[in-house]
Amino acid sequence: MTRIFSLLFSALVLLSACAAPPPSQPQLGSDGKPLPKVYRIRDGDTARIQFRMLDSVNTLRQAEGTQPVKLNAQLNAAAATHSRDMSVQNRPWHFGSDGSSPIDRVRRVGYTGALVGEAISETYETELETLAAWMREPATREVIMAPDARDMGFAWLQEDNGKLWWTLVMGK
Repeated sequence: MTRIFSLLFSALVLLSACAAPPPSQPQLGSDGKPLPKVYRIRDGDTARIQFRMLDSVNTLRQAEGTQPVKLNAQLNAAAATHSRDMSVQNRPWHFGSDGSSPIDRVRRVGYTGALVGEAISETYETELETLAAWMREPATREVIMAPDARDMGFAWLQEDNGKLWWTLVMGK
């Protein structure tokens, strides 16, 4: 009897090994590169993501001997408004659907300082991957590393399909 159970158990183990799914292969795009995975932001992640971006920006600034910046609620609001507007327009650019400029948007939210600059992105990537991409581009790197910047706003809009519209605003 024990021998029969042992044989059945061994057969069951062998069969279960055969039924295991193959390891997942990344899906490839038409260019042969892996397709991006959708980065989903959950409700309640706002503060965690904003502070992770702030810490990352300040680490980069510190490495170059530049003063740290702090999050500013008004600049966060300007960034959120623009991220939403870029999604509505379905294009990443610095002008709002009403013709507003970054300067107009920071004034509208009551920011009393001056605009240093704005970095924007349309992507499926995380905030840190987006920051890395911004740092590779001279124009956005200049905004992020601006020595006179003192305040930062950072926000996004994520569409149902996972696309993210990121906006970073620096002020002084």
